[in-house]
Amino acid sequence: MRFPKSLPEGGTIGFAAPSFGCATEPYKSCFDAALDKWHKDGYKTKLGPNCYAADGIGISSTPESCGRELTDMYLDKESGILLSCGGGELMCEILDHVDFDRIREAEPKWYMGYSDNTNFTFTLATICDTAAIYGPCANEYGMSRHHQSLIDAWNILTDPVNRLETGTSGDVVSYEFSGYGMWEKCDGRDEEHPYVPYNLTEKTVLHRFIGDGKPLPVDPAGRCEPDSIEMSGRLLGGCLDCLVNLCGTRYDQVSQFNEKYASDGVLWFIEACDLNVMSIRRAMWELEHAGWFDKTSGFIIGRPLHFDEPMMGLDQYMAVYDIVSHHRVPILMDADLGHLSPMVPLITGSYATVQAEGNEWNVRMELR
Repeated sequence: MRFPKSLPEGGTIGFAAPSFGCATEPYKSCFDAALDKWHKDGYKTKLGPNCYAADGIGISSTPESCGRELTDMYLDKESGILLSCGGGELMCEILDHVDFDRIREAEPKWYMGYSDNTNFTFTLATICDTAAIYGPCANEYGMSRHHQSLIDAWNILTDPVNRLETGTSGDVVSYEFSGYGMWEKCDGRDEEHPYVPYNLTEKTVLHRFIGDGKPLPVDPAGRCEPDSIEMSGRLLGGCLDCLVNLCGTRYDQVSQFNEKYASDGVLWFIEACDLNVMSIRRAMWELEHAGWFDKTSGFIIGRPLHFDEPMMGLDQYMAVYDIVSHHRVPILMDADLGHLSPMVPLITGSYATVQAEGNEWNVRMELR
């Protein structure tokens, strides 16, 4: 796995809009505010041509333009890292216009984004054997106050230890983060209030399981959850809406990734945006039968955007657990990951160890 170096002090931050750009409110104001903050901190910025564009369908511009921008900005030697402007709907359509061959041969660069950006954070790892960060998009740094999750992600991008060729005394560079304890069910950001920080009103309640091959009881009171779990493996995953869309296409190289890192095991992290519990279960079934989970060592499942919306006796836990429990690996659910902020930044392709006890969890990621 190839791991990029971090951004030096006074370095240049690159931006691209392979999904939505920052053309509408509150995203435009937040992005502008973020740029101002970075300039005041001494960084330079370089924007791709689509950062403020809105002439595409489900993305900032045409698939050809977005694919070209993403390739050019990734290969750009002036910028030290590359941040996505935002998520969206149809980033999958740009993949035919991304030059993965050139990216695979280029010096690796940190790319960060989430949601629709799964189309690149995931394929960077599986096609180019290059790590990426599943974390906040650029506009979130325009908030009036930065949550610890934003600080954690920024620390990866700017870590002075990882600017060196071998880290400190040849040691493996690693990052360790913990869950944040509270999350927002409804944010307060809109056109009139673009800079509002996360609205943390809900307490984190984790659910921990060890797969035993048996379906979960429908009655939550009948479920037996271990007090603690631990798992480790090579991190891979993203937004389930995008993952299932990639399955079976020319961009599906999961089997090759599985074989390469079979001795590590693959630690899957998965969250969902538009999918309801039935769609989540169908998607997990498809990935399971496509062999994606053949080398799994565990699952980190984020809070779905459709949180606590059961259908016909199926809840968000059975939607996942019943499909993958036969692997007999640990499963952590309702973790700080995905569309219900905040989210722990996860380094796709890193070797991670996850521990969870009660309603607290932490992840240690090693760049090796």
